[in-house]
Amino acid sequence: MMANVVNKTIFSSRVFSINLVTYQENHRVMAHVDPVQQGRYYKFNVVIKQPQIGGVFTCEKYIINLFNRVYLFRPDLYEHSVTKIQSGKRVLLSIAVNI
Repeated sequence: MMANVVNKTIFSSRVFSINLVTYQENHRVMAHVDPVQQGRYYKFNVVIKQPQIGGVFTCEKYIINLFNRVYLFRPDLYEHSVTKIQSGKRVLLSIAVNI
């Protein structure tokens, strides 16, 4: 059973959004690509709190990957996922732009 995800929207418009996302223990994100109706979709994610075990983000291709905590990538083009969080929680600041 997947744990709940708490997604707090800080700002949202047609082009730009900012979310604070908390993934609880036992949650994982299966490999996927985020579909968009038009344009180019970018995500800038900052991991604020890493879980003690698990919760590792992977992506087929990064634009930026700093210290496995700060990522810029194209979720509309490249498959991405997060391994199962075995201990702790993962808190993420996610900034998305669709241009």
